[in-house]
Amino acid sequence: MKALSPSSLPVFRIAVLLLALVMTSASLAQGSWLQKGRDLLRGGSPATTTDLSNQQIAAGLREALRVGSENVVGQLGALNGFNADPQVRIPLPNSLDRVRTALRPLGMAPMLDDLEVRLNRAAEVATPKAKQLFLQSIEAMTLEDVMGIYNGPPDAATRYFQDKMSTPLAAEMRPIVAESLAEVGAVQSYESVMSRYRSLPLAPEVGTDLTGYVVDGFDNLNLTS
Repeated sequence: MKALSPSSLPVFRIAVLLLALVMTSASLAQGSWLQKGRDLLRGGSPATTTDLSNQQIAAGLREALRVGSENVVGQLGALNGFNADPQVRIPLPNSLDRVRTALRPLGMAPMLDDLEVRLNRAAEVATPKAKQLFLQSIEAMTLEDVMGIYNGPPDAATRYFQDKMSTPLAAEMRPIVAESLAEVGAVQSYESVMSRYRSLPLAPEVGTDLTGYVVDGFDNLNLTS
């Protein structure tokens, strides 16, 4: 997995991240059902091609996805799960660059640094709360979906969840993320920053939907390359 700099990860979607990371977890490689299924689908020996149906292989992949989801939720939902990992750390929205530039000469840049930390804290808090949504998404996968991921390229899971699950997951994730932003003080931090900025003479209007920023932006995210 290639490391992503903040500039190449301008926005972030928690749900897609978790479900895509499942495909790189150790649990996926260790699943006995999946190993047998891989042999079957990719020309394994006759001994491995006689006792598994597509439904059984799909069940094995779903189980690996569930186990992987548990592992990833535990990793990213811990303190500094997002904040200390350069691959997934959430940078400030680009729309706040003007605010940072205006406040830095006044010695207020640390306020923006604090806001950035709190955005990542919100992601860490939201991750365990949203676990059931991820598990429900896995259960909703059809046999065709599962086999497409199994036989597809390394980023097949990422593409599946982006193409088919991103919209419903985003709608359900929004209240969870909004609650987490308030819980960790990110909303209050943002309001303090903007209050200082708006007090400056002739400061152009700037606004950011923090909840939408954390939930909706994932177009440049590629976790399986």
